[in-house]
Amino acid sequence: MSAEVSMIHPLGPKTVEDWLAEEQPVDGSRLELIWGYLHMTPPPGGPHQFASLELAIVLRDALRTAGRSDLCVLPAVGVRISTPFRIGVIPDIAVVTGGINHKTFAADVVALAVEIWSPGNTRAERDTKIAAYASARVPYLWVIELPEGKPARFWGYTLGESGYRQEVFATDGESVKAPGPVPVVVDTAQLR
Repeated sequence: MSAEVSMIHPLGPKTVEDWLAEEQPVDGSRLELIWGYLHMTPPPGGPHQFASLELAIVLRDALRTAGRSDLCVLPAVGVRISTPFRIGVIPDIAVVTGGINHKTFAADVVALAVEIWSPGNTRAERDTKIAAYASARVPYLWVIELPEGKPARFWGYTLGESGYRQEVFATDGESVKAPGPVPVVVDTAQLR
């Protein structure tokens, strides 16, 4: 990200430290910090949580199979993306290095971020999160959509020089080898 971004998106009053000091909602809602403004999203519903659990299990099993005890799969943890741009997010799943004994995680220990978009996620929110992960140099990103009454959609991205490049897309029950720190096959039929 460059200084130009702050001209396009005026920063709000909240800092990453303010976000970390906030009480997290007890109802499962997620409180994130986007451009210095606190954003609350409702608790994820059943289909969202089901897909998240399935992906976490697939990732955990792949890490174990690869013998990668240095990587851990964590659902819904706080990630400090950018102090200057005041961004802190809670990906649905994060694969992290360096252990699990932290309240929140610095972006530089996140090897993979997984976002499962809900219908309430705006295009601006989605774009901002993807740009934030890219600016924080998170190597891999998975994005999942669960449109009502339709098959799950899966995108897998790898970080390049100027942002993410799409490596795979799958829908209609397809299985794909997803980009990540270890080989992972994602069966989109299992996300429903």
